[in-house]
Amino acid sequence: AFAGITPRAIRHYHEIGLLPEPERGGDGRRRYGYDDMTRLLWIRKMADAGISLDDMRAAFGEARDEAGDEALDQAPDIESVLSRLEETLAAQEAAIKRRRAAVQRLQAVGSPLGLLSELVTDRLSHLPPGALRPSDLDALLVTERIFGPLGAAIQAGTFIVLATHPDLRAEEDRLEAAEAALDDGVEPDDPRVEELAVQRCAHQMALNQAIEATGLDATEEKIFEIYDADLKGEEGTEMSAATAITKMPYDFSPARMRCVELAGRLFGEALADAHSADS
Repeated sequence: AFAGITPRAIRHYHEIGLLPEPERGGDGRRRYGYDDMTRLLWIRKMADAGISLDDMRAAFGEARDEAGDEALDQAPDIESVLSRLEETLAAQEAAIKRRRAAVQRLQAVGSPLGLLSELVTDRLSHLPPGALRPSDLDALLVTERIFGPLGAAIQAGTFIVLATHPDLRAEEDRLEAAEAALDDGVEPDDPRVEELAVQRCAHQMALNQAIEATGLDATEEKIFEIYDADLKGEEGTEMSAATAITKMPYDFSPARMRCVELAGRLFGEALADAHSADS
C-alpha cells in the first residue's frame, strides 16, 4: 500500500524474478521488509520513466552482480538501459507522428481515401467528393497491399479518368456487369467469353489513351522519380504479386477467369503493337 502497487502486480514481479519472494511466516503470510519496499519504489519510478520490466530486471541484476547477491538495498544501475530506452522512445515518437499524419490526411480528405498512402491520397485529392466509388477505394487498397504505394498511385490514374469521363465510366460499368454474369453456368469456351475479352481490351486501350491525352502519364513518370528518391530503406515491405495470387480469396468462375486471362493477353499484345508503331 505504501508503494502504491497492487498485490497482483507484486505477484507478477515475483514470477518474472524482478522482486525476490520473501519467506512465509508461521501464519503463512509473506513478510515484506524495508528492502522490498525500496525495491518496489524503484520499480515504480522506473515504470514512470518508461523503462520496461525486462530492462528493470536486467538493471537490478547488474546492480546485484556488482554489489553482491545480498546487497539488495543498492539502487539499480540503469545506465546500461537508458540508451536502449532512448531508442525505443524515438521509435514510438516516430510512430505517433506517422499516425497523426494519417489522421490529419483522413480529416482533410474526409473519406477513407485518407487512410491510403500519402502518395495515393495526394494524387486523388483534387477530385470532388463522391467522384470515387467505394469499389474504387477497395481496388486501391488491394493494389497497395500487393504492389505498395507506387502501384496504387499509378492505378489511381485509371480512377481519375473514370471519375472525369462519364462515357468511359458507363462502359466500365457495362463490362463489369457482363463479366459478373459469367457465372458457373457459363462454359469457359462460350463465345461470350472471348467477345467480352476483346471488349475489355478495347476499353483498357481507351483508358490508356485518355490517360495520355490528359497528361496523367507524365505525372506518373514524376511519381516514379519522387518515390525512388523517398524510399529510405522501405523497399520490399509489400507482398509479392505471386504470393498475393495464392492468398487472394478469388471466387471467379472458370469462364470469368478465362475472360480475365484472355483480356490481359490481348491487352499486352495491343500495347506491344502500339509501341512498335510509335518506334
